[in-house]
Amino acid sequence: MPVEIRTLDAADEAAWRELWTAYLTFYGTTVPEEVYKTTFARLTDRADESMGCFLAISDDEPIGLVNFIFHAHCWRPEGICYLQDLYAVPEARGFGVGRALIEAVYAHADACGVPGVYWMTQDFNETARTLYDRVGSPTPFIKYERPKDAA
Repeated sequence: MPVEIRTLDAADEAAWRELWTAYLTFYGTTVPEEVYKTTFARLTDRADESMGCFLAISDDEPIGLVNFIFHAHCWRPEGICYLQDLYAVPEARGFGVGRALIEAVYAHADACGVPGVYWMTQDFNETARTLYDRVGSPTPFIKYERPKDAA
């Protein structure tokens, strides 16, 4: 399956929305319309490069996405890149789409002088973890978050 990786642009909103919705559905969640609009605007804002997105394209059809965020880091003067969302349509899995998207983030982060890239996944996502074990190194950290009723 030949795959082209390219930067998201304003004309991609419908395709990005469809892919991101499928990603959110996989994780059993939804977001309000305002989040879709705000996130897409941030991902396509060329004046602010702290957030970005690459699409995987095959036969002129978007088949995957990766959303990423650059942010400051107390232990790294150059900052770090958080690979927040990675998704490939089910029929494209196993053909290198996820790997190509991750490697695009690696290359972009390197070009920006930010070689550190990290991401998280849920423990039940065994298919993705098989790929992640080949392209990354697991860490011993456990994620915590503020309880929703505390805000």
